[in-house]
Amino acid sequence: MSEAERLREEDPFTAFLIGDLPNQIVFHRSRFEIDLNRRRDEAVYLRAEQAWGLKLWKDDLPQSEHVQSLMIHDDYYAMLRCFLEGIERSHGEFVLLDVHSYNHRRADPDTLTDPDLAPDVNIGTFSMDRGRWAHVVDPLMDHFRSFKAGSRPLDVRENIAFQGKGEQTRFVHEHFPKTGCAIAIEFKKIFMDEWTGQPHKAVLRELREAISAAVPLLERSLRRHP
Repeated sequence: MSEAERLREEDPFTAFLIGDLPNQIVFHRSRFEIDLNRRRDEAVYLRAEQAWGLKLWKDDLPQSEHVQSLMIHDDYYAMLRCFLEGIERSHGEFVLLDVHSYNHRRADPDTLTDPDLAPDVNIGTFSMDRGRWAHVVDPLMDHFRSFKAGSRPLDVRENIAFQGKGEQTRFVHEHFPKTGCAIAIEFKKIFMDEWTGQPHKAVLRELREAISAAVPLLERSLRRHP
């Protein structure tokens, strides 16, 4: 793969979007080395069908490198569990915002994905007890709808482009079923040109503000837990 092809499938600028949050975990390795948001047995892309049809390897990946990447996956989730256990001890309940981004001009630079299938902000809730955490998720969606990207309000919908079936939210809800609300947030790449990699800085700042302004709302929502 070329650097441009690889970058197109990554999540650039998401670290910037969460830059004002009080607790942050940012992973600095390529998903083509290890995809933390897939379960362990699928986290290393070995075949094109695991990676949007892209040919990744000239030759088979050596077993030693495969194992090395899986160790990163193991270490990450051991770290995450320890980190969240500390927050749980200090605060009881917590919200984890699992921030990603997705392409909406996948075919070519000039062809948009059908907007009906591609909200600006996709909230994924598949693995959570939706009824238990409605008092957190619903206000957060309304909060994002109150913000604009450029001159228009954000289109915020639930389980449209993605359903929140990733490994990280599943892991949180398995290990913290009563105390952890993990919300998968997929931002459509309206904040950049996904083919050149160039950012739209004003939109990035607006989305960052929307995320940082959500913190007091989430804190209030947790205090109102029935």
